[in-house]
Amino acid sequence: MKVLIVDDDALIRDSLKIILELEEDFHVVAVASNGQEALNICSDNNVDLILMDIRMPVMDGVLATKEIKNRYNNIKIIILTTFMDDEYIKEALKNGAEGYILKSQSSDSIIESLKMVMKGNVVFEKEVATTLKTIISNEKPKQACKGDFTEREMEIMKLVGEGLSNREIAAKLYLSEGTARNYVTNLLEKLRLRDRTQLAIFYIKNIE
Repeated sequence: MKVLIVDDDALIRDSLKIILELEEDFHVVAVASNGQEALNICSDNNVDLILMDIRMPVMDGVLATKEIKNRYNNIKIIILTTFMDDEYIKEALKNGAEGYILKSQSSDSIIESLKMVMKGNVVFEKEVATTLKTIISNEKPKQACKGDFTEREMEIMKLVGEGLSNREIAAKLYLSEGTARNYVTNLLEKLRLRDRTQLAIFYIKNIE
């Protein structure tokens, strides 16, 4: 797994690089001190996953997430920050980030979050998930209700909302992984959503 670390604090960058390269599953292809550098690196390197800070000079993590996702939607992005700011959480997820975790987590927890995202899961630290529910419950809901979906679609959305991957959904509902993937794809098309993160947010906001 090729990882890019983006943080304006050199100590954080170096520490994360040391931690990740102790793991067989990770290879740090580069580090960057701001979002613009990260964007440039993505154009010249194969990157699977980015650990992205929020507050940085030149280009912050929210805008960098948006720009990178628009150009390279296959790259997974996890926001790793010290800030529990409602607007940051909302904008980062709206721009396509697959996770939002805090630097106060242990190194083992950060590594596990990376592995979960690469398996197709959406990762929020518990405090972030609570804040996210508050944010979206205060927004005007889309025009949708339970009657718009089949029972199976509801089951799929619920499990996506819980952060399960296609393989985990398939095992839980006794489906093939391909069938689970097709259900998720059809739901994204039906709701005109971009990715699993938006589908999870849609479920929490409108259905749960």
